[in-house]
Amino acid sequence: MRFITVLFMAMLTVMVTAQSSFDKYFTDKVLRFDYMLAGDYRNTVVYPDGMKEEPFYGGSKTRLIDPFNYGNFKYELYDSAEDKLIYSRGFCTLYQEWQTTAEAKVMQRSFPEVATMPFPRNRCRFVLSQRLHDGSFARLYETEIDPSDYFIRKEKTVDARVSRILYAGDPALNVDLAFIAEGYRADEMNKFRGDVKRITDVLLDEPPYNEYKDRFNIWAVEAVSAESGTDIPGDGIYVSTVMNSSFYTFDLDRYLTTRDIKTVNDYAAVVPHDNIIILINSPKYGGGGVYNYYSCTTADHPLSAHVFVHELGHGFAGLADEYYSSTVAYENFYPLDVEPWEPNITTLVNFDSKWKKMISAKTPVPTPAEPVYNGIVGLFEGGGYSAKGIYRPQMECTMKSNTPSGLCKVCRKAVREMIEFYIK
Repeated sequence: MRFITVLFMAMLTVMVTAQSSFDKYFTDKVLRFDYMLAGDYRNTVVYPDGMKEEPFYGGSKTRLIDPFNYGNFKYELYDSAEDKLIYSRGFCTLYQEWQTTAEAKVMQRSFPEVATMPFPRNRCRFVLSQRLHDGSFARLYETEIDPSDYFIRKEKTVDARVSRILYAGDPALNVDLAFIAEGYRADEMNKFRGDVKRITDVLLDEPPYNEYKDRFNIWAVEAVSAESGTDIPGDGIYVSTVMNSSFYTFDLDRYLTTRDIKTVNDYAAVVPHDNIIILINSPKYGGGGVYNYYSCTTADHPLSAHVFVHELGHGFAGLADEYYSSTVAYENFYPLDVEPWEPNITTLVNFDSKWKKMISAKTPVPTPAEPVYNGIVGLFEGGGYSAKGIYRPQMECTMKSNTPSGLCKVCRKAVREMIEFYIK
């Protein structure tokens, strides 16, 4: 009993110290840094585009440094006086995906981007880095930020009604998901709120999310569009929507995204949030998910809830696609001589860092895709858009196909670790 008491007091001391650290360096507001990424398949340039103060920081106040090393980019904030790292996040962007397409070899493009962080109390250094071919990070851009700079905009947030679909409590101790309406007219907001609840109910019944039902805040942000639906360029359909979403991203008919990340963040800023979901008022199959960027799904296809769980796997937990036979726009997305950073695929370059210890000694490695190994953690060839040289943990998983198998054990572990990161 005494040991438990001592352990509890030690944990409490760590939490209080971490909270004191947050209060020393940050306020409860958000600093938003807008910029552009521009270039081609080889080169990337950063162009700053201004800063903005937003009202609600919703993240953990004790876990400020990203421990995962996920993402193709990362940003870091250093206290200038102490030269101390005080905040960091890994993330991905549509720009980096575009860099792997054939188009990036023949032309240049620019993509708007947004980085958000707790608002600093003192001068600090913002550092943006990109992951190189070999898996290491290289610094792309660095600037000094003065929180008293009068060019940091302090504008009112957009005028949008917000509903709390589910509320567990303090955003710093729970996972906050901000659902933003896209392609819903003003007279369709009852439908939007119902769609959010329906899809969220499916998510929170899905392992391992069901283990944390009481640790989620679900926000519904009513961004009003002039017209219903979304653009479908391949069918000649264009509608006026607030988020400017569209199918045929990178000319792939099912890939549904928006490049208007600034508007997305304008609406997300009206609530504290850890992750953004754009819910699109359409019956068409499709979606998209980008790590620490946003996740998209349509609301009314029979597989919409399944697609949402899949895309949130990308956007929230940094999971990779495990399929390898569907058409994609990318070329050599995962170099076979580099270990992918995603936790659920491997090239065997550094398999020790992945799920190797979860494989039973009785399971052959590589593992044949035979019925006897269904539901077993192994090493199954095929994943990450390649049938050869990339391996996944189980035969079936929500990150691989539309079968009702759910997330595999390795993906569940990754989701669980990400939830724990946000709630402590």
